[in-house]
Amino acid sequence: MSVSLPNGALVAIASGYATPKTVSDISNANPGVASCTGNGYTNGDFVEVTSGWSRLTDKVVRVAAAATDAFSLEGIDSTLTSIYPDGGGAGSVRKITGWTQLSQILTSASDGGDQQFLTYQFLEGDAQKRIPTFKNAAGLTFSVADDPDQPGYQLASTANDDRLPRAVKITLPNGAVLLYNAYISLNKTPSLTVNEIMACQVTLSLLAEPVRYAS
Repeated sequence: MSVSLPNGALVAIASGYATPKTVSDISNANPGVASCTGNGYTNGDFVEVTSGWSRLTDKVVRVAAAATDAFSLEGIDSTLTSIYPDGGGAGSVRKITGWTQLSQILTSASDGGDQQFLTYQFLEGDAQKRIPTFKNAAGLTFSVADDPDQPGYQLASTANDDRLPRAVKITLPNGAVLLYNAYISLNKTPSLTVNEIMACQVTLSLLAEPVRYAS
């Protein structure tokens, strides 16, 4: 058993992307191996994945076992063919070339992601049963000090205006990394509460479940 505090966690937004590379196939393996000719990637690079596999597309993953024409998607187990049909993973990847810290975060909160169910009962039965169906859309909200001169604020403002998804990386104090892909919204109207720091709301509308690495 272990517990931890988020104090000292760093939040960063992707500030640049390289040209997308075509992925001709992803193997059903643990981890999945992407066939990507002349990719030029090195171990530790972060890439945004677009794939025919709905469980994988829009995720941000780390490159491992990099080779000239292939690399592993670290932490992605694609062996279950009912979710990752053989031959259906082709798509593209694009490398994240830079990060900008979203600093001066005061509070954070998550919402959504709740499992929904289909509940039913047979006529002859005396108890209901349920089947998991879908999960609600999920998001994160950060309250940040109102400071338009901060680079992270400015990047969030750009993302709010162009409506293009951005990768978001949270580095925890223990070295663990959480990776998200999200649309970013910025409420530029600051709070005005006596004796409290003026703050604006940065909201992440998540496109996929996060990918987590222990270090």
